[in-house]
Amino acid sequence: MSPARSGAAVVIGIDVGTTATKVSCFGIGDPLRVTADREYPLTQPRPGYEEQDSAQMMAAVLDALTECVSRLDGREVVAIGLSTAMHGLIGLDADRRPVTPLVTWADSRALEEAASMRLSGIASAARSGAPVHSMTPLAKIRWFVDHEPDTVARVRWWVGLKDLLVQTLTGELVAERSCASGTGLLSLATGDWDAELVALAGTTVAALPPVHSTTDRLPLLDAVARRVGLPGGVPVVLGAGDGPLGNLGVGALDPGVAGLSLGTSGAIRMVVPHPPADNDGSLFCYALTDDAWVVGAAISNGGIVARWAARNFLADPGDGDTDARLLDLAATVPPGADGLVMIPYLMGERAPLWDPSIPGAYLGVRRQHTAAHFARAAVEGVGLQLGTLLQRIDRVHPVHQVRATGGTFRSTLWRDVVGGCLDRPLVVLDSAEGSGLGAAALALFAIGRAASLAAALSMVGPPGQHDGGDGVSVQPYEAPPALVATYREARAAVSDLLGPLARVGVVMQPRS
Repeated sequence: MSPARSGAAVVIGIDVGTTATKVSCFGIGDPLRVTADREYPLTQPRPGYEEQDSAQMMAAVLDALTECVSRLDGREVVAIGLSTAMHGLIGLDADRRPVTPLVTWADSRALEEAASMRLSGIASAARSGAPVHSMTPLAKIRWFVDHEPDTVARVRWWVGLKDLLVQTLTGELVAERSCASGTGLLSLATGDWDAELVALAGTTVAALPPVHSTTDRLPLLDAVARRVGLPGGVPVVLGAGDGPLGNLGVGALDPGVAGLSLGTSGAIRMVVPHPPADNDGSLFCYALTDDAWVVGAAISNGGIVARWAARNFLADPGDGDTDARLLDLAATVPPGADGLVMIPYLMGERAPLWDPSIPGAYLGVRRQHTAAHFARAAVEGVGLQLGTLLQRIDRVHPVHQVRATGGTFRSTLWRDVVGGCLDRPLVVLDSAEGSGLGAAALALFAIGRAASLAAALSMVGPPGQHDGGDGVSVQPYEAPPALVATYREARAAVSDLLGPLARVGVVMQPRS
């Protein structure tokens, strides 16, 4: 980490994720990096519930911000940009105090509400930007209306994680268009709340914060400024969701260049100038700015599948790096796992079908298959999912390059499998700050320090890795043709299997 030097300007990116907050300070035009993070738990009080204590999260933000600022040695902070995980829901009372925990994107209690809404035909990704799914506040609010009317009676405001973060830092309760486009309640046509969708959720537009542009800014509260060691009035740029800002952070800003993030879960996204008119519901469409929209899809089952396989297929899971041992085992069998295929739906899956009731499965099991085959099929199952999603994005605009981030790509096997399944040049980037870097770049653009998003990224991007303006190096990996051919055939087979598997899932559903 570079030491701070007094006299130069800094922009701060705050990235509030599902299990941790990371605050990163970036020197403008110099290699300064100062980062602080704080972790907090994700609790599961009941099966299908995934909740967090929002007060604990906001305290973590302020603590990490205080640490970061204390290490700047008096540098001027020109702006703070914000990124958060999307799809969360919190109910606030009339005094803006939490009535509910943060119900996170991973929470699936609203499965039945989402299924009913899909059948109604009113809600759609083409209309709101968000596929109809239990992750969306559209379904979650409906769940509270149906199951906890006493809680609903105490709620004055339904807000998201970003809205609460903005209120904590500025005292203002507002939404921004990026996270709002992930709620299922926004009209892509107007850029504001859709009254019919809001009514479908069982609430009113008056119960939702006003929607602002992602580049709008508000002054940092004096009390917060004193707490963290900044002068009052520093511009706080509302920012966007972590997914769209992840694309900005890796320089995937043009149609034809997709951004891929793969960790515990994963997503693949591409920036386009406006929402596509023919979205069939398999893709989301979230705002980055008023003139840049991110289309793509997310999977709930990424690196977590390899961890599950390590627990179940290693002869002695023991301690140490079980992920690495699992991947070494998987590498001992050939691509295609000798005909064994995994549908890796260990957690209720999102794209491409957005139906979390479809179960995972191993298909094509034969006597010759060993633990190594099951391990390889698990990794390949994730890669095949990503390849299927990229084909859907191709319908919006052909993708000619994928820029990828995530700890999984430290593994040669993960890189080979994903690269082969995507069948595009794959650029693996070391972008540790991720969405926080995107938030910082968007903030510079919003306050007029840069004429474009790409120019803003080049001002704060990784030192020594510029490739002509977007702040990242380009060293593509292209999978061998034989590997690509193997996975192309497997991907087609998996697509044909998903429909019948959904019917199997209905039959095999445990009976209470």
